[in-house]
Amino acid sequence: MTILPEGERPNPYSAYGAHGSVLVMNSGSSSLKYQLVNPVGGEAIAAGTIERIGEDTGIIKHRFAGNTTTREEPVADHGVALRIALGLFDEVGPTLADADVYAVGHRVVHGGAVFSAPVLVDDEVVRQISELSPLAPLHNPPNVKGIEVARELLPDVPHVAVFDTAFFSTLPDAASTYALDREVAQTHGVRRYGFHGTSHQYVSGKVARVLGRRIEGLNTIVLHLGNGASASAVRGGVAVDTSMGMTPLEGLVMGTRTGDIDAAVVFHLARNAGMSIDEIDVLFNKRSGVKGLSGVNDFRELRRLIDAGDEDARRAFDVYIHRLRKYVGAYTAVLGRVDVVAFTAGVGENDTDVRAAVVEGLEPLGLAVDPERNAVRSGEPRVISPDWTSTLVMVVPTMEELAIARQSVEVVEAASRAW
Repeated sequence: MTILPEGERPNPYSAYGAHGSVLVMNSGSSSLKYQLVNPVGGEAIAAGTIERIGEDTGIIKHRFAGNTTTREEPVADHGVALRIALGLFDEVGPTLADADVYAVGHRVVHGGAVFSAPVLVDDEVVRQISELSPLAPLHNPPNVKGIEVARELLPDVPHVAVFDTAFFSTLPDAASTYALDREVAQTHGVRRYGFHGTSHQYVSGKVARVLGRRIEGLNTIVLHLGNGASASAVRGGVAVDTSMGMTPLEGLVMGTRTGDIDAAVVFHLARNAGMSIDEIDVLFNKRSGVKGLSGVNDFRELRRLIDAGDEDARRAFDVYIHRLRKYVGAYTAVLGRVDVVAFTAGVGENDTDVRAAVVEGLEPLGLAVDPERNAVRSGEPRVISPDWTSTLVMVVPTMEELAIARQSVEVVEAASRAW
C-alpha cells in the first residue's frame, strides 16, 4: 500500500459539491425518520418514516414528488430499516446518485460535555457518543446504531453528528449547575445540558433574519412546544438558560412527561408505593404530563374534551399553561429585556388557544396577542402581537432537518478546507 505525502493525498471531501443534497437521519429506539434536504433552497426533496422497528409489523412511509408510498412489513432492526429506506429512494425516487448527496447528517440527542458543536463522524466519535449513553439511555444507543449502519451502507459520503445539546454548551455556570455535592455531580456528569438545541438555535436565528435585525442585539425567549416541550432564553444568539436539564424530563409540562417535579416524589413512591426506579422512570416519562392528567396527549383531542366540559382536560390545560407562564416570567428576569417571544413546534405553531393563554395578562411585561393575527394559519414566520406592544410575539415554524443539513454542510466544508 502506497501512502502519499500529505500534500499529495486526494481530498476525501472534494467530490461533494456545495449544491448537493443532505440526507438527514433521526434514529429512535423503534423508528427511523429521514429527510433528503436541499440545504441551499431549504426544501425537503423527499422524506420518510419507518416505525415499529423490531415488532411484528413495521409501518413504512416514503414521500416524494407529492406522492406517499405506504406499506407494512417486518423490520427486524435499524440495519434492515435503512436498507429499506435506501431501496425506496431507488424504487420511488429520487435516486441518491441523482440527488448528489453531499453528506449524511445524524441527529444525536446527547453530546454531554464532550461535544459542543457538530462533528465529522469517525470511529472515535462513534465510541464517544456510545460512552455518553448513560446520560441518554433511551436515545443515544439507537442514534449510535443508526450512524453505524449508515456508515456501512453509505461509506463514500461524509457523515456528521449534530447534537441536541450543543447549542446549550454556552450556558453560564449559574444556569447549568445543580446545587448538588460537587464531587458527586462532577463524577457522574450531573448538570443541565438542555435539549431541542437545534430547534432553539434555528428559531432564534430565523427571528433575526425575518425582522432584519442583527442577532447580536436581540433577546429572545423560544418556546418549543411539541409532545416534548422546552423553553430557552437566548441573548444575542447565545443560549443563557433552558428548561430541560440533565435529561429531557425537566422543565415544562409535556405530552407525557412531568416536567419540573419535587425530587422527593421519587423517594415517596419507592417507599410508600413500592415502585421500582424503572417503574418511576416510566411513570414520569410515559404516563404523566398532559396525558397523565387528562388521558390524552393530543392537544386537538384535549380541546374537544375541554369543550365537552371535561374537568380533567381543563385542569391539564391550566397546569400546562401555568408552567409555561412561569418560565416566560423567569426568562424575562434572566434576560432583563425581551425583544421577542417565539412559539414553535407542533403545538406552538398550530394551537391558537395555547398561544393566547400563555400571553394573557402579561401586558405589564409588554406581551399581548392580537386575536386576528393569532388566528391566521400559515407555514410562514409571522408576528401575532398587536402593534403597540414593546415585545413581539411570533410564530416561527421550526425546520430542524434543514438546520441539521446546513450544519452538516458547514462541517464538511470546514474539513475540506482544512485538508
